[in-house]
Amino acid sequence: MNRIIQTVSITLLLSILISSCMKTIPKGSLSFGKEPIPRQQIDAMIKESLYQNKSFDWKKMDAHVIWSALQHSDKIMSIGYKPLTENNVEQRLDVVDINQLQWKEAKKNLLDLILNAEKKTNDTLILSSILIWEDHVLPVINIKVENPETVALLLSSNYVRYAEPMGYEPQHVLKRTVSDSFPVYSATGGSGCDGNAPQYGLVEGVDYQTIFPATKQSWNYVYHNIPRAWSLSTGAGIKVFFIDTGCGFDQENLGNAFNQGSSSKRTVEKIVTFPRATFLGIPTGSVETPEDDCGHGTSMAGVCAAPRGTDGNACGVAYNCNLVTCRASDDVYLDASREVKGVVDAFVNAGSRSDVRIISMSMGRITSSSQIRDAILFAYQKGKLIFCAAGTSFSWTSGWAGVIFPASMPEVNAVTGVKDNNFFAGCDNCHEGSETDFTIVMEKSINGRKPLSLAMRGDIPSTVGGSSVSTATAAGIAALVWSRFPTFTRDQILNKLITSSANYPRRNVELGWGNMNAYLAVQ
Repeated sequence: MNRIIQTVSITLLLSILISSCMKTIPKGSLSFGKEPIPRQQIDAMIKESLYQNKSFDWKKMDAHVIWSALQHSDKIMSIGYKPLTENNVEQRLDVVDINQLQWKEAKKNLLDLILNAEKKTNDTLILSSILIWEDHVLPVINIKVENPETVALLLSSNYVRYAEPMGYEPQHVLKRTVSDSFPVYSATGGSGCDGNAPQYGLVEGVDYQTIFPATKQSWNYVYHNIPRAWSLSTGAGIKVFFIDTGCGFDQENLGNAFNQGSSSKRTVEKIVTFPRATFLGIPTGSVETPEDDCGHGTSMAGVCAAPRGTDGNACGVAYNCNLVTCRASDDVYLDASREVKGVVDAFVNAGSRSDVRIISMSMGRITSSSQIRDAILFAYQKGKLIFCAAGTSFSWTSGWAGVIFPASMPEVNAVTGVKDNNFFAGCDNCHEGSETDFTIVMEKSINGRKPLSLAMRGDIPSTVGGSSVSTATAAGIAALVWSRFPTFTRDQILNKLITSSANYPRRNVELGWGNMNAYLAVQ
């Protein structure tokens, strides 16, 4: 009862906060003033939408709200475009050719509209100074917008599929300052970046089992019948693409020692799509290095693909799969424009590759991003099986943020974590909701121990939790199944995963199909 009263009170408070900024202005109206709506009120609108609708979509906001959000972020917009004669573009992004004349003309007309509008506030502007990123596959541009009239014109244009702030998210604390002109914010100051250090004091027979040839099997594998599944499949021949914070170059088990022991004849690639801050004068197209400065990406790759080796380190779920690690972000909370761009380019890269079958991303955001949605739809339409984390709470998101974006998309399989003593109760910080598809046991009720993975360097395993490790584990199980049935389609593999899970045939309202069962799935 107290929780109900608390929820009602919060909802009433949010309603009061947004009442002063909700306008009856048409979306494309030019009649609002040039004072931005305060950030606190925009954040309240986002939270209210999540309370009421379990999602927040910029497409439902008017020009004043969108322009205000731009002023509180880096002023970069995601703009999806189309020719006037095109409809239902999102349903066939995998076959759209933006180099065709009609698409090139639509893009040019839109860029002319934006530049002419922006010149009304600065007549010295040239297009190259405000065009931040151009996509070479998707019909999307990213452009810096300051004039409120530009926003209104975009929302009214028939060339525009969507126009929204690229990097605005509900904020908590200042993460860092790139420059005086471009503050970069974060909910936690490096979300999910704990350094991925070794976990000392692990106990054999409790936290792991030592298995042939000399490797550690994480304590939670037995809950999903992974060891039994290994008698039929080890993931050989399946390539899994991880979109995350990169891969630690000092972890040899994801490098020179990727093939050792029972792991052989497989490949590992380390790529990067995370762009440098082009809006600060760095040439367009320049990117960061593929190396993991956070630790999160290394641990996710290890959960799925670490070798079953001879050095005493942790063993991955699909220890014979092929691996691609892609550095697409700075941390796991996608609250910066260049993180959105990095994730978009990563999904397009993975979707375009015929050798990639599974995509795993243990990152996300509170609000939706139409540009990320475009990229995921592109990869999905290319036949990829996609897993995303349902979310792991920060203190300030606990209780109101359900399954986060993009795990909330129907094209994505949302994965969350549960404890070992109650498969119908999520882990302490894991998000859940009606969009959840699968669960993974990843937290011991007795002491909070999390599953094993690879640390940034050395042969002592680390431990990692949340919906992140759950997602990487699910991707590994999917690789076992697809390796067992290599001629199956994405939908056939997904059906195997669903019908072998604990809750089938009765999907749970909060936890979906429940715990995955690798052994049943490879039958």
